[in-house]
Amino acid sequence: MKILFAAQENAWGGFLGMLQEEIPEHQCEATGGFHVPSLRGVDVLIPTMCRVDEGLLAQNDRLRLIQQCGSGLEGVDINAARVRNIWVANVPTNVSGNADSVAELGIYFMIGLSRNVWQMAKSFKEQRMGVPQGRALYNQTVGIIGLGGIGRALCKRLQPFGARIIGIKQHDPEKAKKELNLEWVGRSEDLNKLLEMSDYVILALPMTNENYNFIDHAAFLAMKKGAFLINLARGGLIDRKALEDALATGKIAGAGLDVFWNEPPDPNDPIFRYNIMVTPHIAGCTGASVRGNVKAVAENIRRVATGRLPLYLK
Repeated sequence: MKILFAAQENAWGGFLGMLQEEIPEHQCEATGGFHVPSLRGVDVLIPTMCRVDEGLLAQNDRLRLIQQCGSGLEGVDINAARVRNIWVANVPTNVSGNADSVAELGIYFMIGLSRNVWQMAKSFKEQRMGVPQGRALYNQTVGIIGLGGIGRALCKRLQPFGARIIGIKQHDPEKAKKELNLEWVGRSEDLNKLLEMSDYVILALPMTNENYNFIDHAAFLAMKKGAFLINLARGGLIDRKALEDALATGKIAGAGLDVFWNEPPDPNDPIFRYNIMVTPHIAGCTGASVRGNVKAVAENIRRVATGRLPLYLK
């Protein structure tokens, strides 16, 4: 079978090369970017960050599976694929080890922002010792929006810091509160309550049409002055202009972003002049996570090749 990887060949830690080693009997090709020029002759598409819509699917002549190399499928028209009897599957974050890796990056952002890494670099360059004064995570309130695999992994790692952890979970919040030993858990309609209480707001929810620009001007107004915002999910969850305004006015103290409104973002965007820590969409890109994703994707390709039902279907 022919497997098409919609990204550069070496993206995400050499994912494609590792996949080819797992399934040498199949042909793996990369498109060279986040695009798909054609689906003709393709049996399995790994969409990465490429949009897969009705128009693209109409070009296929034998596509059997759209298999994401992670969890995010917001760019895939799943209903259009189903109409054409094309399976759509992902790799859940708690299966691959991705959730653990993303959670670790969240802790990195929290500590970096709390200790003011920008000012640290400036102080070192100016030979000023003993500044800046940072914040400890102890006794700070961390609001996690989305208590799925990533949110749960964050809770586990944050508790030893002595942080007060609260959250938002749309379905059965009381159950999540008990399971994760959190102080408070609400639903999406309780967002403002979480924002008002949180010193750190962490986005770990999936991207849907309903929550596009989930954090907008109104949400920033509700946030505690001097709080930090960290996005480990998808760039479309934050209104870019609202974020810039919140940073410019000092409403929030800074942000940690692994994902962006456009990817790749323009490095000269004026928003990056503010107190923002950034990483290039690599939260889940660790050796353990990539290997877990490769194993899961390879297994589904083998299943399709032998007429079996893929795992983790949507």
